[in-house]
Amino acid sequence: MQQLPVLISGGGIGGLAAALVLSRLGQQVEVFEQADEFREIGAGIQLGPNIYKMFVLLGLDEAVRRVVYFPDAMKMRDVRSGELVVRAPLGATARAAYGHDYSVIYRVDLHNVFLGACRAQPNVKLHTLSKVEGFTQDAGGVTVTLADGRSVRGAALIGADGLWSAIRQAIVGDGKPRVSGHIAYRAVLPIEAVPKHLFDPDVTLWGGEKTHLVTYPLRRGELYNLVAVFHSNQYEEGWNTFGDPQELTQRFAQAHPTVKELLGKIETWKMWVLCDREPVANWSQDRVTLLGDAAHPMLQYLAQGAGMAIEDAVVLGAALQEANGDFAAAFQRYQSVRYLRTGRVQLTARFYGDIYHASGVTRELRNQMFQSGTEAAGFAGLSWLYKGLNPDNLLAPTPAGKVG
Repeated sequence: MQQLPVLISGGGIGGLAAALVLSRLGQQVEVFEQADEFREIGAGIQLGPNIYKMFVLLGLDEAVRRVVYFPDAMKMRDVRSGELVVRAPLGATARAAYGHDYSVIYRVDLHNVFLGACRAQPNVKLHTLSKVEGFTQDAGGVTVTLADGRSVRGAALIGADGLWSAIRQAIVGDGKPRVSGHIAYRAVLPIEAVPKHLFDPDVTLWGGEKTHLVTYPLRRGELYNLVAVFHSNQYEEGWNTFGDPQELTQRFAQAHPTVKELLGKIETWKMWVLCDREPVANWSQDRVTLLGDAAHPMLQYLAQGAGMAIEDAVVLGAALQEANGDFAAAFQRYQSVRYLRTGRVQLTARFYGDIYHASGVTRELRNQMFQSGTEAAGFAGLSWLYKGLNPDNLLAPTPAGKVG
């Protein structure tokens, strides 16, 4: 591996996953985080079997298991009537089909697993208050410019700087993200604050016309996660803005009493605007590449944003090994393996957003499709996603890399 470090812009889950993978290959790594500390914001994350496979490869499965929650099922109810649309068993069903469980985790806890693993690596340096604003590169490496005027030299640069990636603009140049028109309000309650008649141990989605609510326990069942999504004209950049309870109440005015009572338990909501981008086939330029949301931002309807970033990191490491440290060749190989799979997740997530928020005939077709058992039970409709990567050949085509 190179003597110069690999520079990573962004200290979120994707950036830390990449740092961990590369450091274990013997590479010096420096991670630059613009905030004053390494931390995550947000609420819960759902971890499909494909993601658990990555934890096993990284030796993090036990650390993750200590903080996750394993639901018995995933189900969908009509947000107005309360009708059970479908219930898909998890647990043994997921393990039998894909070899691993389906679980949910507090985003902060997952970030801390990766942060702890990186801090245990002597060849990883973590920098705070260090925002990467630009870069130049030549045959020998990459020089990044930080917001405070400093310059840092490295062998390569990985842009894991999220939806608003400055590095993406230098490579792809596609401007602002695509605004979906959907707003998400998120909150986490201590489990003691949830009355027994409102508690549901499963991952439950209350879907309806232009609105839905997702609930599930977190952190071994100690917390309760709520994410309310609805169509809105409001728009504010960022991931940590306080929401408007009045608008939330208005959007769910026709919801089932259980939904309204759950929403009423929250005094303070954080909100974010849901955005994505069009899939692209190229997100690399010589010694610079993108990872996670910087490469393929997606709506949350398949719960795969963090998972795709972790898969990216693992494949990137395999590509670098195959290329014997040739970063430009490795980055081209990495994106060639990833872009169809991640692009399919991006587009399928959009479709599921429409399905969850359906009305009229579309709603009836959705219910009939899900209740047929061919799309939801046993994850038949998403088997291409949950089968995940081949751990024996991480650069091999995956089921998700084949359209159809």
